[in-house]
Amino acid sequence: MPTAVSIRLPDEIAHKLENLASDIERSKTYIILKAIESYLKEYTDYLIALERLRDKDDEIISSDEMRERLALQN
Repeated sequence: MPTAVSIRLPDEIAHKLENLASDIERSKTYIILKAIESYLKEYTDYLIALERLRDKDDEIISSDEMRERLALQN
């Protein structure tokens, strides 16, 4: 069962949301849900990248070396 969440938006964002919802003929809830889903996916990817960056055992190679490795695989 869905959970209700209540937020307060600055007037400018609320107006933009209202206009977008009207323009694309979708509900504000739909737009907010899609925005949150997108944010969570991007943030999860960011955390994975940050974890890999901090991994001292992970090999770091230059972009030139990466291009060479990719060319060898093709």
